[in-house]
Amino acid sequence: MTREIERKFLLKNDDWRSSVDRSRSLRQGYLCGNKRASVRVRIEDGDANLNVKSATLGVERLEFEYPVPVDDARLLLSELAGQVIEKTRHEVRVGSHCWEIDEFAGRNAGLVVAEIELDHADETFDRPDWLGEEVSEDPRYYNTELARHPYSRW
Repeated sequence: MTREIERKFLLKNDDWRSSVDRSRSLRQGYLCGNKRASVRVRIEDGDANLNVKSATLGVERLEFEYPVPVDDARLLLSELAGQVIEKTRHEVRVGSHCWEIDEFAGRNAGLVVAEIELDHADETFDRPDWLGEEVSEDPRYYNTELARHPYSRW
C-alpha cells in the first residue's frame, strides 16, 4: 500500500512544452467507483496496471497498483469500463520534482492539467511560470469524474 500525495493545477500557457522530457499515451477506464474507492485499468505504452484508489477529496489518498497483462487490460477496457479516457502525459522536470502534464483527448479535449506528486502534503516545490490555478480539491478534475462528466459538457 502507498499513500499518494498529489496536487493538481491548471496551466496559464504552453511555455512548458519546450521543457518536455518524455511523452506517452495513456488509455484508462473505470471498472467501478463509489464513495469509498475507484478501480481503474490503464494501458500506458505497452504496459498495463490495475489501480485501486481511495475516493478521498483533497491531495492525499490511499493507492494500490498492480501490473496486469496488456491483453487483459484491453478486454477490461472494451467490455467492463465505462467511458475510456485518452490522454498524453508529458513529463517536465522543475527543480527536484517531475511534473506530469496531462493533455486530454476525445470527450475531454482542450483540458490540460499539471500534477505533482509529493512526499508529504505540506512539502514545498518550485512553481513554474506556466502554472495556473490549483484544482486539487475540485472533484470535476478527477479522472473518475472526467469519465462520467467530460470536459466537453461543462
